[in-house]
Amino acid sequence: MAHIVVIDGYTLNPGDNPWTPLERLGTLDVHDRTAPESVVALAENADILITNKCPIAAEAIEQLPALKFIAVTATGYNIVDVAAARSRGIPVSNVPEYGTRTVAQFTWALILELCHRVGRHADSVAAGEWSKSPDFCYWLTPQVELAGKRLGLVGYGRIARQVAAIGRAFGMHVLASGRPGSPAPRHNSVKWLPTEEVFAAADVVSLHCPLTPQTERFVNRRLLDRMNRNAFLINTSRGGLVDERDVADALRSGQIAGAAVDVVSQEPIHADNPLLAAPNCLITPHMAWSSQAARQRLTQLTAENVAAFLAGKPINVVN
Repeated sequence: MAHIVVIDGYTLNPGDNPWTPLERLGTLDVHDRTAPESVVALAENADILITNKCPIAAEAIEQLPALKFIAVTATGYNIVDVAAARSRGIPVSNVPEYGTRTVAQFTWALILELCHRVGRHADSVAAGEWSKSPDFCYWLTPQVELAGKRLGLVGYGRIARQVAAIGRAFGMHVLASGRPGSPAPRHNSVKWLPTEEVFAAADVVSLHCPLTPQTERFVNRRLLDRMNRNAFLINTSRGGLVDERDVADALRSGQIAGAAVDVVSQEPIHADNPLLAAPNCLITPHMAWSSQAARQRLTQLTAENVAAFLAGKPINVVN
């Protein structure tokens, strides 16, 4: 029977998402949190290692002789040294799709909060400002209607396509860009443009691309200076895609009207992150993926990855 070790299970299951699908596949040890330097000690007898954000470095892989398979409970797998795993003949699998609708919905929650600042107005009412108002209504921030405006999507994978569908329902015109040389969408409801032109033309720019050496901090002063001064920047993808100091500067100068990010370059966020002091910037704690429905799918699909490996036919292998 396989010995399965989960080294950082808390965010996936803080108590509302049972491990039952994995428990059926072998003996299961679950650790809520693990420091990188403790991986070897906790997983020394593991046949299968499951991680979400805890790094699995080459040094750890070399010191785990029983290890045969690594499952990442996420789509991004850069926390695993996949080359070191490959050299040992260890497949690494991820979960390519589990939270498309959840992340798209959260992306729109951020966009709509920038448009209406619902939370700020609700707090104002709770503080007694409406009961003291001489008028039947008031608003503390400009209220933005999206119909007729341009939604720019950088990256056009599953999540971006779902965000686009919701944008069209709001009456927005959808612009998109992808990797250089990638094919344009086959339907007429999306206008395919170079990334620089998406930033220049869009009223809302939402990032949906992977973090690679080519995309690291590509959203910098040069691109931000092309945006229109009423535009919003949204990032539910990877914090490292943006130069956070340049975004903070653009917000302070009024070069862009607002930003909303669910991801930052170092997580948990560092106290000196420049976005924390930037005006008109919403920051949420990397929670766009975290609906219970999405987490349940993630657990089930991870179990399917493990079962496929045990059957000798691994799936979703990234190395």
